[in-house]
Amino acid sequence: MALKDRLEARRRPEAGHPVLVDTTLSVLAGAREEPKAPTPALREEAVPKSAGLTTTLAAAKAAIHAQLVERHADEIDITDREGVRSRITTLAEEHVKTTGIALNRLDYGHLVDALLDEVLGLGPLQALLEDPATTEIMINHPQQIYVERAGRVSLSPIVFESAAQLRQVIDRIVSTVGRRVDESSPMVDARLRDGSRVNVVLPPLALDGPCMTIRKFSRDKLRPADLLTIGSASPEMIEFLRIAVRSRLSILVSGGTSSGKTTLLNILSSFIPADERIVTVEDSAELQLRQKHVIRLESRPPNVEGKGAIEIRDLVRNALRMRPDRIIVGECRGGEALDMLQAMNTGHEGSMSTVHANSPIDAFGRLETMVLMGGADLPARAIQKQIASAIDVVVQAERVRGGARKIVSIAEITGLVNGETQLHELFQFRQSGVDTEGNAVGLHTATGNQSIHLGHFAERGETLSQTVFEPSALSGAARG
Repeated sequence: MALKDRLEARRRPEAGHPVLVDTTLSVLAGAREEPKAPTPALREEAVPKSAGLTTTLAAAKAAIHAQLVERHADEIDITDREGVRSRITTLAEEHVKTTGIALNRLDYGHLVDALLDEVLGLGPLQALLEDPATTEIMINHPQQIYVERAGRVSLSPIVFESAAQLRQVIDRIVSTVGRRVDESSPMVDARLRDGSRVNVVLPPLALDGPCMTIRKFSRDKLRPADLLTIGSASPEMIEFLRIAVRSRLSILVSGGTSSGKTTLLNILSSFIPADERIVTVEDSAELQLRQKHVIRLESRPPNVEGKGAIEIRDLVRNALRMRPDRIIVGECRGGEALDMLQAMNTGHEGSMSTVHANSPIDAFGRLETMVLMGGADLPARAIQKQIASAIDVVVQAERVRGGARKIVSIAEITGLVNGETQLHELFQFRQSGVDTEGNAVGLHTATGNQSIHLGHFAERGETLSQTVFEPSALSGAARG
């Protein structure tokens, strides 16, 4: 069957069956789905530009795209980027001669690049994704895209031509990781090939059209030294965390949304000895461990019939049968918290996870709630004892004023007293104010409390000088 015929077949699904989009082909075909109830923000006449293209260039792009499908759909090899560029360039030259439109060299190059991104990349988003300064892309609706750079959020001039074009990009992303998103399942978590995290919400849940959030991860894996360079921690804090990981203390990273929890978990995992077997469990694979002896597990959503889902809790249980030295759960969100705590208490010391919470105390409350969410028929005190005995260290991450991400507290759990988990804070970030640009200014400092695990460190052959716990051991000013 010819490519165009297959495309037409995809546009005519049988009754009762969901539309499964081959996104590479759908982009080539230029399929368009008009929203059923467009809002004023989505009306075509309100959109004079598309991804930085003038109305003239946008019209030329659409015409050339149609020609590409009509004449070369059966010959396109999406793995041959230069071959596709050559075909697009030829068609662009023909279009310019035929229509007589006047294009300077810059406009011509912009037109060819936009077409290439449409066919092989992620359309208007490609430029943002390739910008190393971009850390987050927030698409509120097709005509409104915000980007975060250096902790600051600003409105991007880039927009989508229509909701249908955004849907094509979304379909391409989710299909590459074997997931689906449609009206029957309008929310999905996915990832890009580079590990960037993607969240999608479609109408009718998203009232103004499809929306998507992309959390980009640096192509260069951050190292402990990078935390020092950007002022996220002090040398003493890094040294303590290194010894804690190597001595197999179980660590919980706590923090709010976009506070750098996953990045910090990646850095902490770099301290794990190379000869240990690590199993990672995630809802959407984001961790980038440096070790070779690593097994990566990812949960699976239900299929079209609503069956076949594999939850994180199932993966944590299975991980226990895989002879791991350590288990790393990307994020605890539900009943898997109990399985993780039990793993930490039954021979898998040195395991790690993250949790959404605004403080270490809040983190314990969240864990307790999640254990109950898993249907555990346990009294509150039993759950609290599990938490207090399983977790050794809590690292609190925070996005401070100005957008900088910092470790604001490192504390040890010392036990349970009258139903309250006791914390022993070792390090903290003390903010003294803000500078003229609104960035937080302060110092990372030890609190003066010594670690209760010094004896344990010595037993493991790790030496940690007590001077790191002296309040006088201050780092330089940590600007946000």
